[in-house]
Amino acid sequence: MGIKSANGFMIYSLPYHRCLGLAITFVLLLFFQVSEGQDFKRQYKNAKDFFNSGKNNLAMEAFNPLLIYDKSNPYAEYASFYYAMAAMRQNYLAVAKDMLLNIRKQYPQWDQMNEVNYWLAKIYFDQREYFQAMQILKAVKQEDFIESQEISRMKRFYLAQMTDPEILTMMWEEHPLDAEVGRSLAKAISRQPLLQQDRVMMDSAISFFKFPKEQFVSSSSAPAPVFKNKYTVSVLFPFLASTLDPSPGKKQNQIMLDLYEGMRMANDSLRNQGVNIDLLAYDTDRSQAAVNKLLETEELKNADLIVGPLFKDEAIPVLQFSEKYKTNMINPVQNNSDFVGQNPYALLFMSSLETIGAKSAELLASRIKNKNCMVVYGDKPKDSVEAINFSRRARELGLKIVWEEEFHKETAARIINILATPTEFDELKNPIQFKMKLDSIGSVFVASDDPLIYTKVISSVETRGDSVVIVGSESWLDNSSVDLTKFERLHVMFAAPTYTSFTQPSFIDFRKKFIKTHGAFPQEYINYSKLGYDFMMFAGQALKKYGTYFQDGLLKDGIFPGWLSKGYRLSPNRDNQELPFIYFRLGELTAVE
Repeated sequence: MGIKSANGFMIYSLPYHRCLGLAITFVLLLFFQVSEGQDFKRQYKNAKDFFNSGKNNLAMEAFNPLLIYDKSNPYAEYASFYYAMAAMRQNYLAVAKDMLLNIRKQYPQWDQMNEVNYWLAKIYFDQREYFQAMQILKAVKQEDFIESQEISRMKRFYLAQMTDPEILTMMWEEHPLDAEVGRSLAKAISRQPLLQQDRVMMDSAISFFKFPKEQFVSSSSAPAPVFKNKYTVSVLFPFLASTLDPSPGKKQNQIMLDLYEGMRMANDSLRNQGVNIDLLAYDTDRSQAAVNKLLETEELKNADLIVGPLFKDEAIPVLQFSEKYKTNMINPVQNNSDFVGQNPYALLFMSSLETIGAKSAELLASRIKNKNCMVVYGDKPKDSVEAINFSRRARELGLKIVWEEEFHKETAARIINILATPTEFDELKNPIQFKMKLDSIGSVFVASDDPLIYTKVISSVETRGDSVVIVGSESWLDNSSVDLTKFERLHVMFAAPTYTSFTQPSFIDFRKKFIKTHGAFPQEYINYSKLGYDFMMFAGQALKKYGTYFQDGLLKDGIFPGWLSKGYRLSPNRDNQELPFIYFRLGELTAVE
């Protein structure tokens, strides 16, 4: 049915009931769109309330439905960003990184991209992927970024943790106009021993950025050593004295108690050898405020050596204190070079993560004929540091990295898919060929203490039955769920900074003394009483031979003999370069020659 209009065109009309139906449909669609929009708004507000109140796990759950793009959902970008921030607050760095990378990919024109790049760079810095972090920061338009000074502060903080002038020189080549890179390079060079300093490179960086020269020449070497009849060694450990009870069971902080007990035993032995040390214990109470209060005491300002602290947040003010008062400090258990930074008075007793990675590559390059290698590492920052340094040194030595991948708990099963997925079977349906072909790789380097990761590697290599050699960590030896005979059967080698030969006389003597005092000896492989004893014997003898500033003497003389361990060889990066590797032979742990 139609009606002719005044201009001659025919206007077709619909029946009344159909017009009414369309109108109702339109109104309903409008209602549902408005209602859905209100639901998105309500959900976003709830999620943001959780975030603002610090309930990060709940915030992630609430933001999750808002992450998917929908034209009626205006909150997808913001929900994704705050989801990543909530993950960061809980130290789920891999989750946060993936989400921020997804924002960059999905919403490249978002007006908050500066914030995204800033936090993504921080994650890369935390994971010690410094070059990647610097590349991300190049995308931040600092003139539009309110926290532009914060970017400089962030660079200064993280680049100060880089102590290798060679690596910093490479970074300066990539970022020649970046003052913080130049500052860190000059600092790193100035804190090397005088004979190893590249004065031309340091002066070039200082003059290019017009830095005050006195900032870089004053700390180029330690003061002259001081010899004393008695030395004061101050131990800063989280003893948590207020939580201790007299019950015989293991305590919350048993590691600290064992470590200190070993040091006390060593101090008795040192006294019998004519080395007099006043060993003073201070409780950091796992609190930065408690540490700051301790650093105000005159007693600590007069210490000849500070031992600890054992946690990163507590170490920061002590590093500053050590440099200000020119007091040596040494960490007996950590292998993270963040505990040293660029402080010339700070040392690690253990081998650093960088050293473990590089030495593992040297081991495989010298012993394995098949130069194809696979690198497996976990999602902890320390894992990626080990893996990066392994890969860098491996390539220098001619090893070929055919597969390199980060795994976490949710993806660990992929290790079996890569290494042990059969592609051919014999007549008895036993696998005879795999996705990664037999003998196509000679070794697997595993940088992880997570049993979900390294047990997958072990199971895969066992299934393959070829000649793949695994290099891992001595911490695996305390996993009671792994049959130790499997380690021997598969020729697994372990980087072992705490290794002691159980047949050497000094260990037998130490064990007897420990049992006489405590009635029993710990069964765990990693024994903190033993480690405390070996460390304190080293510290006492170094003080006796070289005086208060013993690092120059250690550098000149090379290896310093150990008491329970192989020994100590101080590197320019101020960690122990003397790193044993061990394996099982006839059921006994043996050092690789």
